Amino acid sequence: MDLKKRILENAKKHFKRIVLPESTEERNLKAADRLLAEQIAQVILIGNSSEIKTASSKLGLTNIEKAVIVDPSNYNRLGVYADSMVELRKHKGLTREKALELLKDPLYLATLMIKCGDADGEVTGAIHATGDVLRPAFQFVKTLPGISIVSGAFFMLLKDNSLGEDGLLVFADCAVHPDPDERQLAEIAVSTARTTKAIAGIEPRVAMLSFSTKGSAEHDMVTKVVNATKIAKEMEPNLLIDGEMQVDAAIIESIGKKKCPDSPIAGRANVLIFPDLQAGNIGYKLVQRIAGAEAIGPVLQGMAAPINDLSRGCTAEDIFYLAAITASQAAGLY
Repeated sequence: MDLKKRILENAKKHFKRIVLPESTEERNLKAADRLLAEQIAQVILIGNSSEIKTASSKLGLTNIEKAVIVDPSNYNRLGVYADSMVELRKHKGLTREKALELLKDPLYLATLMIKCGDADGEVTGAIHATGDVLRPAFQFVKTLPGISIVSGAFFMLLKDNSLGEDGLLVFADCAVHPDPDERQLAEIAVSTARTTKAIAGIEPRVAMLSFSTKGSAEHDMVTKVVNATKIAKEMEPNLLIDGEMQVDAAIIESIGKKKCPDSPIAGRANVLIFPDLQAGNIGYKLVQRIAGAEAIGPVLQGMAAPINDLSRGCTAEDIFYLAAITASQAAGLY
């Protein structure tokens, strides 16, 4: 599956407004220039206009002039954003003065642009910690109806096309929630199925992973996965999902038929839900490093609007593709 091509085509089709708060950082500027050159998204940069133009000129970038530049020091929508912030957080004692102070932070300003309908999505985190990225998102954008937590999915592009969906597997949660309870694990499964459909355009077949397959072992950790599977089915009755099962039963057809012959997805799963963050993070990195898979993500999911967090070791290309993914999420497919 040429997932990258599909992502770019979909983003270009919908041409959403993506805000990049880390506007003078070199990788962000290079990604922005490419997004604008290829007309993948409308780009909003937050910062001082002259500083942004000087930095882009030094890098030899010629398309930054097509971006919308929002300067926190004199933006005419700050009052509207501050009023919205106070309305949402007055029970926490937030004052208008404090709100205006927070809006000097590009991460808060970007979040309020999304909340108030002036941007469709955000990509940041190249120079900010995950906690700093998610804090304003949790406070003001919040999560989707029926979803209480944010999680992170990786699109794993494998060299073996016989696995998953023509070599594509989606892993979650690999980035955010350390130890989800059974309800949260079910929400992660449902969110990941939606993300898979939105970004890859395929029908998700979800395996809830464990060290047990259909009662082969008994433990509280197994019970959590069994109950999470039931809850996910109640949340999304038409979702193709099964568990608990070991990973070989989930992705190897001959083993799936042997261990759980009545399963609708065993041996054919294209979405793998790990029981906790340790397993998910270890799993994606093993597949990436040992199997040579390309890992695209993490794609944050569960938010009421797409806000995606980068690794601080990311490249300009990583930012470019995550912005395109964010545009796809924002296109109403999410």
